[in-house]
Amino acid sequence: MALSAASTVGEWLDHPVGGPVFRSILERAGTSADSLTPARSVPLQQLVALSQGKFPAELVDALVAAYQAAAPADDETAETATAPVRWAEDVTPGRFAGQTVIVTGAASGIGRAVASRVAREGGRVVAVDLTADKLADLAASLPGADVVTVAGDITSEDSVAEIVRAAGGQIHALANVAGIADDNSAVHEVSDALWERVMRVNVEGAMRLTRAVVPGMLEAREGRIVNVASEAGLRGSAAGAAYTASKHAVVGLTRSSAVMYAGTGVRVNAVAPGGVLTGIHIPGNAEFGGPRLAAYRGNIPGLATAEELAASITFLLSKDSVNITGTIVASDAGWSAV
Repeated sequence: MALSAASTVGEWLDHPVGGPVFRSILERAGTSADSLTPARSVPLQQLVALSQGKFPAELVDALVAAYQAAAPADDETAETATAPVRWAEDVTPGRFAGQTVIVTGAASGIGRAVASRVAREGGRVVAVDLTADKLADLAASLPGADVVTVAGDITSEDSVAEIVRAAGGQIHALANVAGIADDNSAVHEVSDALWERVMRVNVEGAMRLTRAVVPGMLEAREGRIVNVASEAGLRGSAAGAAYTASKHAVVGLTRSSAVMYAGTGVRVNAVAPGGVLTGIHIPGNAEFGGPRLAAYRGNIPGLATAEELAASITFLLSKDSVNITGTIVASDAGWSAV
């Protein structure tokens, strides 16, 4: 199999010609193939956007050029048996027909993938984020879909009220996706500003919007809420103190709400992503906590796309998740089982 920038990291590493070339270039760049183990299923060219400058386009170009110079012109090397089977999204037409679904963090990453999937499956989407132009881009990418955009801050009661007004009538489901990362800082080095911002967005924002939609769901005796937690909500080695505490709080909010509303028709669950290919902004790397956490990164079995996470989330948002509440679904390629 001839290699290209569209080939996955695993296909490159396992290739008899491309593998040595790739390892050599990585060594010259001061890293190793082991650091890319979680990204084996990722197309090489995607690393450029997702690495935040650590894997530049020039490195991909150099790798492809070096491979082409070393490989026979008729390279037809068989694909290895360990190459992953690539997942393809399978949209279910009409799954959300007649339903209104609020999705926060909808301008990018997982939130955008969830909003897009619900809209393409017939739902009316209230897409929420801070950035109006990116929300407009989402709506433009879904011609013919019913997408209402609301640019606002989910930690503000005024914005939450505006979101509920924009939804109008019955709200069938809510996806609390919006969230921000920390800088991997340990508790002794975390700043007040970072702690407060992470807790405000990740916990308070989800609480405020949940609090706003539940009364209508109770009246209708129907509603599904899905919170996005994290692997950091299941263990202590995935992120810094602020993010880890916030996602443990999201897990607690999910379980408490599931108990409180059991039997009412309102169901509350969470999805805990592992490594995700969203390019989420990481605000630096703390001097003490960063290196400590780096030692655990080799346990990540693989990275998921935003669309793969959306498949897990939209299942729980749909009526197909009947009889499931209070569950934390670890959509993490098996990381939580390690």
